[in-house]
Amino acid sequence: MEVQQFVSLAPWTIIFQICNLLILVALMKKFLFKPVQNILNKRQQEIDGIYAAADADRSSAAEMKEEYTRRMSSAREEADRLVRTAVDEANRKGDEIVDVANQQAANIKRKAESEIAQERLKAYTELKRDISGMAVDIAEKMVGREINEADQAGLVDDFIRNAGDEQ
Repeated sequence: MEVQQFVSLAPWTIIFQICNLLILVALMKKFLFKPVQNILNKRQQEIDGIYAAADADRSSAAEMKEEYTRRMSSAREEADRLVRTAVDEANRKGDEIVDVANQQAANIKRKAESEIAQERLKAYTELKRDISGMAVDIAEKMVGREINEADQAGLVDDFIRNAGDEQ
């Protein structure tokens, strides 16, 4: 009979085992599944937050890249404009310098021509005086008498007129 008791099914034992199983499942649900589920939910939220931050960083980086590209384009345009302005200004100043140099050269040329004319007149006057002195000396020797200034001036003028005609 002992064998029969080992295999026999007692209804109260089955009921107690089912109750024990239900209590064990309830306790496991309360103390094991809910905390594990909460931990899994928190980790899922952290991962979602990380993905959201990465997406925000990616979109922010794309906006920064677009802003950088726009600013670089603007900076290139500004640099080109500044270079064009500087070249135009340099050309204008170069033209002004050339104009001033041309004016100065023209002034120097006029001054030199004026000085040459004055020197020519001075040389002509000195030559006239030297020639008149020589003419007086020659005339005195030829005539043997002293010539006054009026006679001297007439002789010099004649000599110069005749000397100019030969050239």
